[in-house]
Amino acid sequence: MEILHLEDEMLRILDAFDISYWVMVKRRNLKGPYDISLIEGSVSTPREIQEIKEIRAKTKMLVALGDCAVTGCIPSIKNWFPQRKLEKEVYPDTSVIFSTKIYGIDEYVPVDIYLKGCPPHRNMILELLKGYLLEISPFLRPQCVCVECKLRENKCLITIKNRPCMGPVTNAGCGALCPTVNRDCEGCYGPMSSPNASALAETFRKIGLPKEDIVRKFRKYAGTTPDFRQEAEGE
Repeated sequence: MEILHLEDEMLRILDAFDISYWVMVKRRNLKGPYDISLIEGSVSTPREIQEIKEIRAKTKMLVALGDCAVTGCIPSIKNWFPQRKLEKEVYPDTSVIFSTKIYGIDEYVPVDIYLKGCPPHRNMILELLKGYLLEISPFLRPQCVCVECKLRENKCLITIKNRPCMGPVTNAGCGALCPTVNRDCEGCYGPMSSPNASALAETFRKIGLPKEDIVRKFRKYAGTTPDFRQEAEGE
């Protein structure tokens, strides 16, 4: 949907790229090979494991588009519970269910570019496509949301209002969208480069956030990643 929202730029994109496979917008789709594959969604079934391996084999550049493809995102919360228990909760007949734990696509194949976000900002998608045409690496911000807050002259929700904002450990790219409208950052762009998750969890404890709420904060978008796993486990 974010690509479709590139309304003003879409015609120029179509001048530069042939879209070979996109079921949402095309009737006739080609099976590859591809120069770029933008993959959205996490891997959750054996069929999808096979599918992502087949796509990787016929793609020059594989891009994980959005948090589900990057980290597993909100669906990965189910990984913290026994698979058989979850299936029994949802389905009357679990014998027909062939579901796995939820992971991003790099659990199974090498990924060339990660476009973080739920969803990634359309400017990041344009940056990727322009970079490919110019044969340069796209500029994808490695810093945290706090940097974007400073640029927008936002007051810190943690230090001034004792609010449990995930900005200090969350990758930038959204333009500090939530803090700018006085909402806590929920962490939807996943971990920044080398986040100090344990320090933020300790800060949350000091401002009175219960342990179970801290765990939920770190599980929500990227709890199975090495950066957030310890806090997501509640250790």
